[in-house]
Amino acid sequence: MSFRAAVVTFPGSNCDRDLAVALEDVTGEECLRVWHGDADLPERLDFIALPGGFSYGDYLRSGAMAARSPIMRAVVQAAGRGVPVLGVCNGFQVLTETGLLPGALMRNAGIRFVCRNVALTVENSQSLFTSHYMKGQRITIPVAHHDGNYFADEATLDRLEGEGRVAFRYAEVVNGSARDIAGVLNDAGNVLGMMPHPERMMERAQGGTDGRTLFESAVRGLIGA
Repeated sequence: MSFRAAVVTFPGSNCDRDLAVALEDVTGEECLRVWHGDADLPERLDFIALPGGFSYGDYLRSGAMAARSPIMRAVVQAAGRGVPVLGVCNGFQVLTETGLLPGALMRNAGIRFVCRNVALTVENSQSLFTSHYMKGQRITIPVAHHDGNYFADEATLDRLEGEGRVAFRYAEVVNGSARDIAGVLNDAGNVLGMMPHPERMMERAQGGTDGRTLFESAVRGLIGA
């Protein structure tokens, strides 16, 4: 069964190739590449990924300009139809700016860029993206961000917690995120935004395979394997 995944590239993206390679490695299929100025997505997509980087130079706010690029109208529509969308780092910022995910990503506490491997705990192991993890499992995934401090009002945070929409939580002090949230799901469960980079933890040569499990969860869940 053919698996059609696409990675969107914005001016300033620098992890788009990494995401494409990760998806190709897990699916065995060529990953489609989509430009921010395109008005339409390829037909019959099974998965869409928004990469890390500094889209549009992070002018205004991180992800704010990318969220208004032509392709994002098509991404929002696809997400509304149930197509899975993964946003990593800057991609997470874009997802909050489009309204596909609640909250906002602010400057890190201490106003410092954080670039290192961090420990996470898996908070929800029942989603499309996390089904091959165990709830409470401690994993290691790299981060590399300056604006990864997740913020939402208390009512929104309570709702995310109550609905099981916190996918990952930092198991150590990283950036000041509210309730140590590292990744959140939309209410339908087909959109995940996360600051850590799973595509950078795919092989033992990279230090481990904890990130690979996320892509395997999604792909196997979609093809029924």
